[in-house]
Amino acid sequence: MASVVEYKGLKVGYYCGYCASEEGKASCGMWAHSMTVQDYQDLIDRGWRRSGKYVYKPVMNQTCCPQYTIRCRPLQFQPSKSHKKVLKKMLKFLAKGEISKGNCEDEPMEPTMEDAVASDFALINKLDIQCDLKTLSDDLKESLKSEEKKKGKSSEREESNELIQSQDMEEKLDSGEPSQSVKVHTAPQPGKGADLSKPPCRKAKEIRKERKRLKLTQQNPGGELEGFQVRCQPPSLFPPKAKSNQPKSLEDLIFESLPESASHKFEVRLVPVSFEDPEFKSSFSQSFSLYVKYQMAIHQDPPDECGKTEFTRFLCSSPLEAENPPYGPDCGYGSFHQQYWLDGKIIAVGVIDVLPYCVSSVYLYYDPDYSFLSLGVYSALREIAFTRQLHEKTPQLSYYYMGFYIHSCPKMKYKGQYRPSDLLCPETYVWVPIEQCLPSLENSKYCRFNQDPEAVDEDRSKEPDRLQVFYKKTIMPYGVYKKQQRDPSEEAAVLQYARLVGQTCSERMLLFRN
Repeated sequence: MASVVEYKGLKVGYYCGYCASEEGKASCGMWAHSMTVQDYQDLIDRGWRRSGKYVYKPVMNQTCCPQYTIRCRPLQFQPSKSHKKVLKKMLKFLAKGEISKGNCEDEPMEPTMEDAVASDFALINKLDIQCDLKTLSDDLKESLKSEEKKKGKSSEREESNELIQSQDMEEKLDSGEPSQSVKVHTAPQPGKGADLSKPPCRKAKEIRKERKRLKLTQQNPGGELEGFQVRCQPPSLFPPKAKSNQPKSLEDLIFESLPESASHKFEVRLVPVSFEDPEFKSSFSQSFSLYVKYQMAIHQDPPDECGKTEFTRFLCSSPLEAENPPYGPDCGYGSFHQQYWLDGKIIAVGVIDVLPYCVSSVYLYYDPDYSFLSLGVYSALREIAFTRQLHEKTPQLSYYYMGFYIHSCPKMKYKGQYRPSDLLCPETYVWVPIEQCLPSLENSKYCRFNQDPEAVDEDRSKEPDRLQVFYKKTIMPYGVYKKQQRDPSEEAAVLQYARLVGQTCSERMLLFRN
């Protein structure tokens, strides 16, 4: 299996939805025909982000509103007073049908579709893509077969076979847009570990151990370290019922049992983004109607800007190949819709990617009639709890990515309220606690957060000749490809791509050149 990408280059001087500048935005983008979850994880750790199959990276020192990748650390997360209010409000509503009065501010995980990505996406319709995915797939298979004949090494044969399997794509060309794969690889089972309304079952032995550990912790409260390094095991995510003198955990507040006479029935379902998945297919129409209602009411989008094509392209079309390795989470890796069902109807959908080290929030849309439940905040807290749940089986999966933090845009600063959290240094790609970044951001829109002046990007492109190119039905290193090229602008584009994706991804992903 390999990622196949088509680099589109630098776009400058177009509309920014954050500050309404007509030509202040600058970003680099590529169309991902297919992408492995590991490649996407490595890309978002270099400041990239996806919208549908378009993957883009703001040019941080040039764009009008620098967008810093932000991640929360769920294992150390403690809900704030306002977070607890939102969770208690939901419980009261479900149990007794009570609707809290007062200000019901709600923050979706992203601003309007137009603000976040439509200006990037408008570019896609202008892209002149000659590449036909059916041909691309056949060419790739052919090139891999010839590679196999040349190289007798078994490891290379295995890699080739994986690539062939991953490239089972079908033709879909319309209006000059990049071809999109209709065939979707086997998706995770929707029923398998997908009931998120209940905490996972735990063995009695584990619970006894947990009680003993908690008792020891109470006797020695100084035993644990704050921040990144924790010497002992992180506390269990589903501890025994908190005593009155202990603050309730996030899970206590979310999964508090409701009386049998509860006014409402509520459940959260995790559905793979795949038209081959029966649950995704059967709920598509209702999910789409909810999206239209949300876009028109909350963001005043005209009906022609939130049609089925736009919805599918932005929120149901993902380049991520679903993977379900035995060591991974029960739901597998890939793109999902986390559906919030109230009394048999969907009232909110969180679009998320489950990746090797994180749950990444893509978008949220909800029923405006239920704005009083602060569904933006509620869904973020549910996604943090979900990350903690996945971490129990898959220890390396321990972060919650909230997209971009834009300090210069007041409506986007709420993301910094989910603590502890870190921002990505735009020059060295290391994570820095947000508290250390805020003073610098008060002085300047663009900042290098890494305080070490000697530090560099460790995964910078050092050997561009090793970059993998897919050209004329053949996979070849850039060192071979460049000998066939005479256009100087071609070298500039490939080297720009190499610098932005880093050495590791450049050697793993296939850069399609026409």
